[in-house]
Amino acid sequence: RGAVLAALDLSLPSWTAQRSVSSVTIPPPACMLLPLEVPNRYLFGPGPSNVPPRVLAAGGRPIIGHLHHEMYEIMNDIKKGIQYAFQTNNHMTLAMSGSGHAAMECAVFNVVEPGESVLVSVNGVWGERVAEIAERMGAKVHTLVKAPGGYFTNEEIEKALAKHKPVLFFLTHGESSAGLAHPIDGIGDLCRKYDCLLLVDSVASLGAAPLLMDQQKIDILYTGSQKALNAPPGTAPISFNDRACHKMFNRKTKPVSYLFDMTHLSNYWGNDGKPARDYHHTGPVSGFLALRESLAILAEKGLENSWRHHKEVAEYLWKGLEDLGLKLFIKDKDLRLPSVTTITIPDGYEWKELLAYMIKHHQLEMTGGLGPSIGMVIRVGLMGYNCSTSNADKALAALSDALKHCPKRKA
Repeated sequence: RGAVLAALDLSLPSWTAQRSVSSVTIPPPACMLLPLEVPNRYLFGPGPSNVPPRVLAAGGRPIIGHLHHEMYEIMNDIKKGIQYAFQTNNHMTLAMSGSGHAAMECAVFNVVEPGESVLVSVNGVWGERVAEIAERMGAKVHTLVKAPGGYFTNEEIEKALAKHKPVLFFLTHGESSAGLAHPIDGIGDLCRKYDCLLLVDSVASLGAAPLLMDQQKIDILYTGSQKALNAPPGTAPISFNDRACHKMFNRKTKPVSYLFDMTHLSNYWGNDGKPARDYHHTGPVSGFLALRESLAILAEKGLENSWRHHKEVAEYLWKGLEDLGLKLFIKDKDLRLPSVTTITIPDGYEWKELLAYMIKHHQLEMTGGLGPSIGMVIRVGLMGYNCSTSNADKALAALSDALKHCPKRKA
């Protein structure tokens, strides 16, 4: 017993000495010792949307290795699901590890080299972003500019293509900052006439508004997971046709981003024809599981049924908003984005107060404008899992209540 005590006593000074020279001087933060709490809200803004239980459950499945053969099968399923959603037979189809911005940068970085001419249509925030991305990597950027809600005629586009001779023309199909669904027909033909690639952003529109990649001759198309696809944010489907691949894989310089380099990503997704997939990065396994499930839901529902359903619910919402005396920002119904409706801020109201009231009293999110549309609109998004007339009624009731209780100031 004495020997044991002696041994313990001898060990104490050494242990105490170790503690006295410890490099840990920052204590555990108090907030991290509390349980995680997340409010349950109706996400009726432009995205992310509420996610169906089935997709949440898929994201909660066990983690497997990103290079396991079972993961490859899931990635193969995702590619087929994207091909269906995009209506394309493109082999070079995959999902980026990141938000829609990741796909946006991937497209520009891979098909444009420094010094090359790029034409960007700017009628909202997404054109602004692409123009900046292209400028940062050294392209000669030219813009077609209209106020939020404006759209470009094919004649205007052709004139700019002939003048600037770009290697890439960017257009936003679903301009969520303004609530506009831009016409696409004929633009692909114009881009081929002028030997230019057509890049289209469908983050806010895919699954909600008709879009046919191959038929409309779109060379590069991308979207995000968190809108009408109703998956969590963090994955971004993208597809390149043969014209885009020829430009992409015959460049003189390497893309400015290693992470977004398609020579590596094409192998990671099994699209380059090589027998083995090499390590490139660790993909978001849970995000891919959720994306796979959301694409399965779209396949089960049917793409045309999804388009029809979003249009019907949008029209129901539009009528309800007009019945409240509100004005829709996009006057032409045929140009309205079914997934994101924009309301002109009613006279006399502070839009931030209206939004804050709905969050506080209805646990319901809408948002203001974004980029050039800030201070012009309130945005209401009903897409994917949230796309229903019952949710439209909730949005209308919350807006009506806010208009009654928020102070109205004289103009």
